[in-house]
Amino acid sequence: MIDVGTKKPFNLDEYMQGIQKDSTDTSRKQNAVFNRLERFYEICSDVKNVIKMEMLDGIGTGSAETDLTNQFLYQQKRAIIGHTKEVNYFKTKIEEYLKKNNASSEWFPDWFEDLKSAIFHENWGLAGIMEWKIKMKDSTSCKIIGSRIYFLINGEMALQEQTISRDRINQLITALMLQTPEKRLDDGNAEVYMLDGTRIAIFADGEDGLSKEPTIIFRKYIIGQFNFKEQAMRGTIPYDIVPALEAWAIVGFNVGFIGPVRVGKTTFLETWQSYEDETLEGIQIETDPEIPLHVLMPKAPIMQIVADGHRLRKIIKRLLRADGDYLIMAEARDAVAMSIVVEATNRGTRRVKFTYHTSDPVDFCYDAANGIVQEFGGDVFANTIKIAKNVHFLFEFIQLKDKSKKRLKGIYEIRYNPLSLQISIHQICKYNFKSDSWSYKYDIGQDKINIAEMENYEAFEIVQTELKRLALENPIEGETVTELPYIKLLLSK
Repeated sequence: MIDVGTKKPFNLDEYMQGIQKDSTDTSRKQNAVFNRLERFYEICSDVKNVIKMEMLDGIGTGSAETDLTNQFLYQQKRAIIGHTKEVNYFKTKIEEYLKKNNASSEWFPDWFEDLKSAIFHENWGLAGIMEWKIKMKDSTSCKIIGSRIYFLINGEMALQEQTISRDRINQLITALMLQTPEKRLDDGNAEVYMLDGTRIAIFADGEDGLSKEPTIIFRKYIIGQFNFKEQAMRGTIPYDIVPALEAWAIVGFNVGFIGPVRVGKTTFLETWQSYEDETLEGIQIETDPEIPLHVLMPKAPIMQIVADGHRLRKIIKRLLRADGDYLIMAEARDAVAMSIVVEATNRGTRRVKFTYHTSDPVDFCYDAANGIVQEFGGDVFANTIKIAKNVHFLFEFIQLKDKSKKRLKGIYEIRYNPLSLQISIHQICKYNFKSDSWSYKYDIGQDKINIAEMENYEAFEIVQTELKRLALENPIEGETVTELPYIKLLLSK
């Protein structure tokens, strides 16, 4: 037999020896990696035991040991979420061990920043998800379900080779939840935030849990700069609407960012807010500390309040008397939050911004009003009108099949006619799924023009000019106005 590529006689023995050599080389490489991992895990175990023994040295059993263990877990939790003092505590202890044992140059997995960080996260921190946290800059989500770890890659959750033990995930949950009584797992779930904004949602298992397996979901922001050009670069909005949005954000309208979960509503709200006048006094209300306005707008006089529905209800009157130029309701997830938005706008507050979960902008006014009435009582029709009068524009967002891609689905003006009591929704921008493009209709009510004249008409003129240009270049086909069909029914009651 002749090897056609080389024109040399083919020798079966030599060929088999070559295969065996390649196989041996591969095996050696695999063994080398395995041996390095074994050595790394051995060092992690030794460090963990040394620090544990140091912590418990001289302490007997009983309440003192329990208190010290809780204190240690609290230090661990604060280190995980990024507090410098606690991070340095662990890293100092690790460094002492490494120097004492001449192990400072040992190998560690390359998804960690350095050996000290690798040992900390492997023993007490985020362990198997650090590759996602550090290296996967464009991935927004990571999940731990039982022993399995998943990263969001190219819009799909991909199962990873690394796993996490039951003891390790229980330790992580315990550390994250310690000394946060308002976030206890008494209802089977809780949320914790890292200092860099990463949100950690925890779903417990067991008798009081909601999940069959312990589950931790991590979500991080991937936006580097909060401006509309960055949003356009990521495909969330079209480039040609950026000038209109930059002017729109400073006019002073009350706006809502709507859609289902994980579509980028909060990110767009932050982007919109970044254009706000830094001399104005703002009030931001969140159920969780998700939006770091003190970082986004460090010079602006913005009071940031973190309160859930129950606590929020107690301070509604105080908030409405807080004398802010504008209000940000980071997530109007319940009737209490939405009622604050409605009351603030009804009292004449402008520049109000909020996010709201809904799948249909046409039903927004009625759905929000109905929720408020169920919680506080009152008339649904009266509250529907109140919302229609005072919420000016809605920006709707969606998530594509590739879950990493978000899109602005539509922009709508809410219009109320005080003579006919009719509420209508006017679509200004529409996303076209097939062509992955946008079309436009210039349709702005006189009441919005009147508001712009009082707030910032110069900026509004830019919005008008840009929307008219876009509507000429890419007009929306079909109907763009929807009248709320149930208004007549409500009127007849």
